Amino acid sequence: MKPEEVPVHDKFGRLLEDRGVWRQATTLEAAGELTARWLEGGSSYQPGHFAPGSDDETRPIAGALAELNRHGLFTKESQPGIRDGAAAQREYVTGFCSAATAGELLALSTRTELVTVAHAPGEASSAAIPVTIAGSEVTTVLGSSENPVEEEQIRDWAVETNDALALLLADSWYVEILDPLWGRNDVLLPAVLQALKRAEQP
Repeated sequence: MKPEEVPVHDKFGRLLEDRGVWRQATTLEAAGELTARWLEGGSSYQPGHFAPGSDDETRPIAGALAELNRHGLFTKESQPGIRDGAAAQREYVTGFCSAATAGELLALSTRTELVTVAHAPGEASSAAIPVTIAGSEVTTVLGSSENPVEEEQIRDWAVETNDALALLLADSWYVEILDPLWGRNDVLLPAVLQALKRAEQP
């Protein structure tokens, strides 16, 4: 193959050079920093996101999510709060973190109205907390662990990142934090950031 024929992007349009950087990310801090760069538009590759950039819904909260990633929460999923006729969303964010950070995020449920669900490493839990509705239909729920527990799940993460990070995620806590008030957008992310900063204190 001639040099000019070497592919630059994968089939999803993600830059292969950006993917290569993830091969070196072996800590939650490194994964968080790379995710922050992606949210800020500095990278076109994010593991498990099969598009070169974030979606329209994420862009208004991308800056706040980047901060969370730089303070100990490697985010996986999120959505803003929305109320639009019969459709509504609760704002939420999920991600991987250390046990100490999970403890601080869980404590949010004791001092605020926010709800935190914390899944310990190896826990294959499943629940259904509605966070998106369209009319009378529930379209998105939280409450299930996303820790890579099964061999196939670990392999999927390893393919998208590297073996070391996949095993680290399997040994990390997975947390889901949601605002119970439908459509609200100005409480959750600042509170989560404050809790993350508290977890960083000696």
